[in-house]
Amino acid sequence: MSVEASGNGKATDGDGTARYAPADPEEFARNMARVVELAGKAASAWIAPRERGEAVDAGPITAADFFGTLSKVADFWLTDPRRLAEAQSNLIAGYFGAWSEALKPSDDAGSPAKQAISDKRFAHPEWTRNPFYDALRRFYLSAAAWADDLVVQAQNIDPHTRGKAAFYMRQLMHAASPSNFLLTNPELLQETMASNGANLVRGMAMFAEDMAAGNGTLRLRQVATAAFEVGRDMALTPGKVIAQTDVCQVIQYAASTETVLQRPLLIVPPWINKFYVLDLNPAKSFIRWAVEQGHTVFVLSWVNPDESHAAKDWRDYIHDGIVFGLDTIRQATGEAEVNAVSYCVGGTLLGAALAYLKSIGDERIRSATFLTTQIDFTHAGDLKVFVDEEQLASLADVMQAKGYLDGSRMAAAFNMLRAGDLIWPYFVNNYLRGKDPLPFDLLHWNADATRMPRANHLFYLRNCYLENRLSTGRMEIGGHTVDLSKVEIPVYNLATREDHIAPALSVYTGSRFLGSDVTFVVSGSGHIAGVVNPPDKQKYQFWTGPRPSAETPYEEWLLQASETKGSWWPHWQSWIAPLAGPQVPARTPGGETLHPIEDAPGSYVRVRS
Repeated sequence: MSVEASGNGKATDGDGTARYAPADPEEFARNMARVVELAGKAASAWIAPRERGEAVDAGPITAADFFGTLSKVADFWLTDPRRLAEAQSNLIAGYFGAWSEALKPSDDAGSPAKQAISDKRFAHPEWTRNPFYDALRRFYLSAAAWADDLVVQAQNIDPHTRGKAAFYMRQLMHAASPSNFLLTNPELLQETMASNGANLVRGMAMFAEDMAAGNGTLRLRQVATAAFEVGRDMALTPGKVIAQTDVCQVIQYAASTETVLQRPLLIVPPWINKFYVLDLNPAKSFIRWAVEQGHTVFVLSWVNPDESHAAKDWRDYIHDGIVFGLDTIRQATGEAEVNAVSYCVGGTLLGAALAYLKSIGDERIRSATFLTTQIDFTHAGDLKVFVDEEQLASLADVMQAKGYLDGSRMAAAFNMLRAGDLIWPYFVNNYLRGKDPLPFDLLHWNADATRMPRANHLFYLRNCYLENRLSTGRMEIGGHTVDLSKVEIPVYNLATREDHIAPALSVYTGSRFLGSDVTFVVSGSGHIAGVVNPPDKQKYQFWTGPRPSAETPYEEWLLQASETKGSWWPHWQSWIAPLAGPQVPARTPGGETLHPIEDAPGSYVRVRS
């Protein structure tokens, strides 16, 4: 990106007084004219695909559902004058309290200047030093707390609607933060004046580019796009693609030890993301580490679907993915029995596959590892707000034209779960400060979204999130009702304590449906960092305890669990090693039967949405 903008000054505040006037008014005026010109380009990028009649996916939530849900909360307060008066009084009292705190003298121990600000949005000193911005910050936080209480205290609303209302209210309050606007963010305003608006020129240029890249929908960049390339900077563990279907490629990784464990390891990643989250780089790669422990590792690399995959459902993903992987392993190694590792929704698919394969007499998977996987969806968290009958009907219509859901819509839904971390900081940094995002491999992977086949995605949302059929023994695959209670193999079930996608409580609850031999482990951190945590980093911790049961609530289990510092990876290795058999000579990818198709990571993973 090359954008010319006048002015390169830096904001200074040496005397404690903020600079809120442009350093050079003429340059500022020229840059503002350039901002208006670039805003026109962004508007054209939004309008053009609509004028051409091209389908542009809507966001993960619709305006109708957003306002319809919040209107139910409003109805509760507006239909009773006493309740309305109470709500108004609470808001005014909160504002008076905020104003009183803002007026405390600077030498007061409880004054704003003496208080630590933990909220990263308001970390700049001016938010507490300047009375105007300090009051603005306090008014906003008071209003946000008041808005949350409106939802919590609203009665006669069903739990699903209340959950949606709470989620939507959080999105609204995140968006309304004064830190997101130029005139109400002192740091941004100072930078703008000092640079004569050059930051806004760069930011609006990025905004126009990102609007065009999303074909009329803003594709918020979270990482420097040119910093990483799959196969060059990430997904570097040596191996070969040894077989493929129209659903997946099967990768076998080259051994790094002279002998290996007899029973191979099959990794079933989520199809919602790409598998290389487990192979980001050599220092973070779970795949490389597993190879170094003596496992013969195979990975399913799912296709990034197009129109031809519209009718692919879970049976197809099981037979053309997992079963095909098992067949390929037998051909490449001569081994019929395998240990399986799965991640996120890949684990949900594996859980269903175990029960389905049991019903047709295929028991080649002899142990299963589930990483941040939901089997039961009673406590599935905020993602449930996107799933009800009305939203599924709307989603089915959106996918009807193309046969798939665009990857950007799924990425937006996941980003909204942590809007305060994954949306607004980048909006401010990119489009208002005019700074390119930093190179970060994990965020590059996060932005490398995949499409969802229509049949597969609708089956998943209805059978899991909406009707919770898997854990209750009501899911049907290929004419067979899958019954997890009939699956009796050793299970290692990992939850992460701060998970916002597969909450630890949900994973814990699901453990009760995975047979009697379950090792339940909770790792520190969240959905990704809690899993991708190499031992040599000595980060976080994990907790172990007895098998989960209905009699022991998750919170009680956690209080009784034993804590161990560092990564869970060695603990898992000590669990799986006895299940992997004796040492045998190291294997080459494909063995004597299969001829490699291409080098890892293969071509399927390189297809961008």
